[in-house]
Amino acid sequence: MSRSLTVCDLSDWRAGGERRDKFVRMVGESLQDIGFFALTGHGIDIETIKKSYTVADDFFKLPQEEKNQYEQKELSRQRGYTPYGIEHAKDNPAPDLKEFWQTGRTIDDPDFPRNIWPSNPDEFESSIDGLYVSMESMSLELLAAASLYLEKSETWLPDMAENGNTILRVIHYPALGENAPVGAERSAQHEDINFITLLVGATADGLQVMDHDGSWIEVEGNHDHIIVDSGDMLENLTNGLFKSTTHRVVNPPDAFTDRYSMPMFVHPRNEVDLTPRPEFVEMTGGEVLYDSITAGEYLHQRLVEIGLAS
Repeated sequence: MSRSLTVCDLSDWRAGGERRDKFVRMVGESLQDIGFFALTGHGIDIETIKKSYTVADDFFKLPQEEKNQYEQKELSRQRGYTPYGIEHAKDNPAPDLKEFWQTGRTIDDPDFPRNIWPSNPDEFESSIDGLYVSMESMSLELLAAASLYLEKSETWLPDMAENGNTILRVIHYPALGENAPVGAERSAQHEDINFITLLVGATADGLQVMDHDGSWIEVEGNHDHIIVDSGDMLENLTNGLFKSTTHRVVNPPDAFTDRYSMPMFVHPRNEVDLTPRPEFVEMTGGEVLYDSITAGEYLHQRLVEIGLAS
């Protein structure tokens, strides 16, 4: 029988004192053990989450030609719409069975990608951007807790993520129908690229996390919990002390069920050096296990590998 993810309560962090210390320990131990935990007490209203899924459903039901006008190939699809079957997992040529929309923060910098918004539905921008702002603020609290667990100042990781390439991805996994490509999954097994990911509870089950023995932990679709995991960039920086764990979204048991999810991928700025820090090399056996590379180089390299950039 597979285990469940550890549940951490963000209200403990916000309470301070011994409760904050407990939260820091639970978050750090989870990221060091399996790289995943479930977050409760986050304060995002369930109705806000439901509203975001409603406008997402309205958008993805638009005619394909209307959605396609928001595809931004020149930005490696880091903003706007990405059609069904474009992205695939690293080292897996079969396309993922999903379409999605991506948005980021708004920065007054001509070199930073600009958000675009569909004209229909009317409330898409306000709902999705509002969720982005709430989740990004929360992500900085989680990075602060992770920093303290690593015996750094609580601003260590948040400072690296300030004005970074953080994006919120609104994903639609359509019903499979009768002609799904052979070998394709909704999201084939992979690891995330970034520092941490925050996943608002999906509208259906399907997310699975690989445990140490290769078995799969089933993660329930639950709006009360936000699922948090550490990505490759944080694993690189800590020389593997924090794990970037393999996960996937499996196909449903029938051909008629669709699914929505909204992960936020929290990224550092492009110039941040991800070279494993010496103190973490010492803590993980004394051998440097990961490359010296900047966050921008790492991101572009992975976008090419998964089919979003050329």
